[in-house]
Amino acid sequence: MHMVIMDRMELGEIETVRERASALAAELEPLAAEADASSELHPGVLAAVTASGLSALTVPAAWGGASEKVDPLAVCVVREVLMGTSSHADSLFALQGIGSHAIALGGSDEQREEWLPRVASLEAIAALAMTEPGAGSDLKALTTTATADGDGFVIDGRKSFISNAGVADFYTVLAREGEQYSFFLVPANSIGLTVEPLPPLISPHVIGDLGLEGVRVGGGARIGAAGEGFRLALSTLATFRISVAGAAVGLADAALREAARHAGERVQFGRPLAELGPVAALLADSWAEVESTRLLSYEVARAAREDPLANLDRSSLAKLAATEAASRVVDRCVQVMGRWGLVDGSKVEKLYRQARPLRIYEGASEVLRLGIARRLVAEVGAGSQR
Repeated sequence: MHMVIMDRMELGEIETVRERASALAAELEPLAAEADASSELHPGVLAAVTASGLSALTVPAAWGGASEKVDPLAVCVVREVLMGTSSHADSLFALQGIGSHAIALGGSDEQREEWLPRVASLEAIAALAMTEPGAGSDLKALTTTATADGDGFVIDGRKSFISNAGVADFYTVLAREGEQYSFFLVPANSIGLTVEPLPPLISPHVIGDLGLEGVRVGGGARIGAAGEGFRLALSTLATFRISVAGAAVGLADAALREAARHAGERVQFGRPLAELGPVAALLADSWAEVESTRLLSYEVARAAREDPLANLDRSSLAKLAATEAASRVVDRCVQVMGRWGLVDGSKVEKLYRQARPLRIYEGASEVLRLGIARRLVAEVGAGSQR
């Protein structure tokens, strides 16, 4: 049901990744409804994802990963497959990279050797802690501080809506260090670190708030040099934002398959729903959006393999297009399925709820549009001066 333009060698590599992810998704299918309805880490999903070995794709090979550098296309494909079955598994997989990538890029030898092999094998669960109650898209508004104290640092502040809060073994925490912004590696068992659950979300997720009150870490806890926080944050987004587009494509594709199956079997007015003009239009428009955003996502992910930061705006473009399309597609699929699309616990109803957060996390659509527009104007302006 999908078409992708790749050279033969690349296609073989990616299809191998897809086959491994598909095998995991098939194993997870009986667990998916229960896991996706829970805000706690599902042990069966954890065991299956661990056994699959796919988490190695989120870490460079030097520390137990699958390839020399994290491959955005491989991560994108895995998320596409997993999201169509279980958002719980998709999140667990993706956050291993999102939560640890700052260490891979800027960490010390000690930090990398202690944590990254365990991230690759899923022996240690990672989490990224940037967002705060007053700092979402505007990270410069964050108030968490890291103050030098003797041979270490003391971290104080509050982080909000942190994925994997409460189950992570460590957090990469963005904090103010004087007038600069730096990342710090904070083990989950640090004294003064507390976790508070959030109210239930529209789509259950392992998430919570972090309190950091006088959390003391050693002098080796800073990730990279002082003031490298935003560079490491942008580099993480540059590698992993495109995978959100992959997840959106997988969600939309799964919803479309459910709707197409229903439309082919359900008879109204003497013929299958799919043969009624308005329903056919809903299906056709949805398929066009799934395939076009898949192609865009894969092409951008391939470009991000070579230079993630140079392609961050295009990753934002793919994320915007795919997540907005996923919401439209799944809405049409509910319409195609009629009352069956409204049943609590049905696959399409679950996907309908899961589609909505995609347009907010890792760059809200409205914020992404600003950067995309700036890039467009700059490129047009540069072109007109040639």
